[in-house]
Amino acid sequence: MSEPFGIEAQGDHQYVVRLRGEVEEVESWVELSPDLLDRIGVAEDDEEAVVRHTVRFLLRHQDVPDFPRIVDLEDVIASYPDYLDDLPR
Repeated sequence: MSEPFGIEAQGDHQYVVRLRGEVEEVESWVELSPDLLDRIGVAEDDEEAVVRHTVRFLLRHQDVPDFPRIVDLEDVIASYPDYLDDLPR
């Protein structure tokens, strides 16, 4: 089964994520800073994997219609203490 979302790189560490819900499609933006990636121990080459993991993680906690339109990774880390433990490196 394919994932209910697609990720598209937009350059400069920005990604647009399109999530398919039962009734609607939601677009969300994710921006990763090289400094943050360094702090959490992830190489810049793996940033799309971080976006994919973050979307999967958030979908376990909220439905597509409630998905944030802008995902701030700092907020995810602050809101979900288990996020970094769950992040593959």
